[in-house]
Amino acid sequence: MSSDEWIETLEDGTNVNFIYHELPEGGVSITAQIEGSEVVHSVVLPHTRRPLTRGEVESHFESDLQKN
Repeated sequence: MSSDEWIETLEDGTNVNFIYHELPEGGVSITAQIEGSEVVHSVVLPHTRRPLTRGEVESHFESDLQKN
């Protein structure tokens, strides 16, 4: 089981904390939280190939992060 956590800076200078965690029963959990925000975007992908790249995780939240 693999986990990864990193911070990426958006074009407007906002930092986003991403978390990737492989689940023991298969699938993955991915999370994105904008710095200073209590809102956490979290998704469980039960049937996805593993491992996802950081780019794949970030692109999954792209539209949600642009709304903030």
